[in-house]
Amino acid sequence: MNGYTKNIEEVLAAFNVNTDIGLDERQVLEFRKKYGENKLTEKKGESLFKMIVGEVTQFLNLLLIVAAVISIIASGHLTDGIFILAIVVLNVSLSVFQERKATNAVRALKSLSAPSAKVLRNGEIENIESHLLVPGDLVVVEAGDYIPADIRLYKTVNLKIDESALTGESVPVEKDCDVTLTDQTPIGDRLNMGYMSTIVTYGRGLGLVTETGMNTEIGNIASLLNEVEDEMTPLQKKIDKLGKLLGFISVAVVVIIFLIGIIRIGFKNISSHPDEILELFMISVSLAVAAIPEGLPTVISVVLALGMRKMADKNAIVKELNAVETLGSTTVISSDKTGTLTQNKMVVTRIFDNHEIVEVTGSGYDFKGRIKGGSSNVSKLVEIGALCNDSSITEDSLIGDPTELALVTLAAKNNMLQKDLKQTYPRIDEFPFDSDRKLMSTVHELNGSKQIYTKGAPDQLLKVCSHYLLDGKVKKIDDEFVKTVEQSNQEMAGKALRVLGFAYKKLKTYDNLKEEENNLVFTGLVGIIDPPREEVKEAIKVCHKAGIRVVMITGDHKITATAIGKELGILDEGIHALSGEEIDKLSYPEFLDLVKITNVFARVSPNHKVMIVRGLQETGEICSMTGDGVNDAPALKQADIGVAMGITGTDVSKEAADIILMDDNFTTIVEAVEAGRVIFANIRKFVGYLVSCNVGEVLLIFVSMLLGWGSPLLPIQILWINLVTDSFPAFALGLEKKESGVMDRPPIDPKASIVDKKMGLAIGFQSVFLAGAVLASYAIGHFIVGEGLDGNFYGSTFAFITIITGEMLRTYSARSENQTIFKMKLFENKLVNYSVLFGLALLLIVLFVPGVNDLFYTKTEEPLTFINLITAFSLGFIPLFGGELAKLFK
Repeated sequence: MNGYTKNIEEVLAAFNVNTDIGLDERQVLEFRKKYGENKLTEKKGESLFKMIVGEVTQFLNLLLIVAAVISIIASGHLTDGIFILAIVVLNVSLSVFQERKATNAVRALKSLSAPSAKVLRNGEIENIESHLLVPGDLVVVEAGDYIPADIRLYKTVNLKIDESALTGESVPVEKDCDVTLTDQTPIGDRLNMGYMSTIVTYGRGLGLVTETGMNTEIGNIASLLNEVEDEMTPLQKKIDKLGKLLGFISVAVVVIIFLIGIIRIGFKNISSHPDEILELFMISVSLAVAAIPEGLPTVISVVLALGMRKMADKNAIVKELNAVETLGSTTVISSDKTGTLTQNKMVVTRIFDNHEIVEVTGSGYDFKGRIKGGSSNVSKLVEIGALCNDSSITEDSLIGDPTELALVTLAAKNNMLQKDLKQTYPRIDEFPFDSDRKLMSTVHELNGSKQIYTKGAPDQLLKVCSHYLLDGKVKKIDDEFVKTVEQSNQEMAGKALRVLGFAYKKLKTYDNLKEEENNLVFTGLVGIIDPPREEVKEAIKVCHKAGIRVVMITGDHKITATAIGKELGILDEGIHALSGEEIDKLSYPEFLDLVKITNVFARVSPNHKVMIVRGLQETGEICSMTGDGVNDAPALKQADIGVAMGITGTDVSKEAADIILMDDNFTTIVEAVEAGRVIFANIRKFVGYLVSCNVGEVLLIFVSMLLGWGSPLLPIQILWINLVTDSFPAFALGLEKKESGVMDRPPIDPKASIVDKKMGLAIGFQSVFLAGAVLASYAIGHFIVGEGLDGNFYGSTFAFITIITGEMLRTYSARSENQTIFKMKLFENKLVNYSVLFGLALLLIVLFVPGVNDLFYTKTEEPLTFINLITAFSLGFIPLFGGELAKLFK
């Protein structure tokens, strides 16, 4: 029911309720049966079993399980298979652990609900649990109360409600029960309504419950949260695609090799050559194992986890592992205005002293700053502002309304501290602000006399002024002066400033202060705004340079949002600003066309925010969304990356987000995007490093099979290389430092394969050189050194030494996709150095430690000579040369 569009009588009649009695028991039961309880409902989460099944059935994990089973069956022992299955268990465990940490924003939303409500039933005020409320109930609200349901106000006394949970704007809204509004009125402008989970900050009121539970505006947010489905991140899609590609290659090569072997044996002779068939099967298993980068999922998970730690050092707490990489793919950063792009602190930036508009410097509630010029009026104006004021600023606290805090700060910039003024000119009476007159007045003693100080809306204040102050002289107001004030008011309002007027009058005696609010002396105007953060302007320039579009989404008015957008460089020529009301008038195709060229969205509802984020995604963008309010939660969850504010953010927004900014600063998002790009660049490095080894192994076995040599490497040796030898350098590459120009390139294309043309060329070069080097090493070991002995053992041992040495040396080349080893600081990454030394140490253990060399079949009949070792190790430099050669072809 749109109660805000109906007058009070219509709403009361709709529920057949009397304002003196309220609902009776029969009506309560009837409405509860019809509308249900006043509760929010959660979507049922996925069970642990389903999560495990979902992860196990991921393509790469299925491929590993198949390889493990075949390996166990073919070899007749468990060693190889257990290695592979252990990796699957680790991968699944990491993924399920992350998923189990998945947040429940609706649960946090429920915690905002009022526990109880004061309601009029059967002619008496009762205090009941809020979930027992039904539409038609009459509710009493006063300062400090949470609104327990959506209510149509029918009586208000200076009622102000903080609706930041719904609108994101922190200034309390003055309510007016007598207005009737249109259907298109945004939530923030519905002055005759109170909404569930918002809080009364001032005054009191009576309202009729129009909606409860999931039908409330907060319920709408809960529904939006429940509807958002989790999607795979760009990296997950790319790795899944890579897994399928490798799986296809693996199956294809295995089939080809097996068929070639069968053809060589002869179909008719299969039954008479069981040993050769078994060997052929083992070679096929070796190929299957070689084609799959068993350690890749684990390396990615660990590198992303370490990336989370790095981002935490930069005030960005990453909750979801894959969010680390997705940041690097971000093409649009959609940001809330208040507190993120702006300071969330009201500041006086302009003063009109009845003659000219002067500038005021400084930021926030810092007393540093100055008033650039102005007449003697300025001193009187700031004195009124500091005294006709209920807020205060001390060293460790800010108390009061943000607008009034700005006036206290302004006085301090004029060397007039509020605490001194209060002692010198004590307050003896006051006429509080109310929404009808839009004024506030206080009476103070000044040197034995009394003066009334008044502040408020300029148009209302002018009506009760008869004179104005100019250069110390009091003059009578004429039409020309009124016109001057109106022009100054419009000029400041056009710059999105909130304008307040100030006046005073000397009093002799008075009986009723309410009757003294007339014949005042107009002193001037101030313009107040929540100004942009200075560092944000530079951060937005960095974004634009990096090909990232910045979009402002706010519940504030369009004129304010447009002014801030222009100042920050978000709005340029040809770029649009849209309000929620304008969005509602568009068809969805029209909206999708405009969302491509609109960088400011103002006066929007939670539904609009989700629609904007979804629209950006449908136009091909990877969208990051920032926010702090309950109203932002659905859009945070819908976005590819949801970013919540750590200081001002509600628990609901933090629950819905992937990342929490501990300093609420837009620049931190930009730094996080840069970190995401660095991490993705490093992922590319170790993916290229690992995959080129796998392709090289497949090529090696394939060519060796064609030559009739069998497999140079055994399955357990391949597993050792893939899982142990390659994994440590891959971890080190994942922690490589940032290369220059990372934010000078366009965002990572989410549709592009992780193995693109450039990487494919590099993999091709490195795998050919790796296969060639190892094949040569195998030939030397098998046919030269091992002649007359068991050549297979010598050949596979030589091949094992060469491939591990080649992998270790190739790590240095993999540190950069563009720079050669001669242009980089070769040993700068200490982790690479340690991983290479560790890999070589493990190689020596596998070669020479008794028992271990039996397990890996590296124990030769005669010990390897120094020359043998030097030969095998030296051939390991060939893959390094291949990696460097590939960089010449860009």
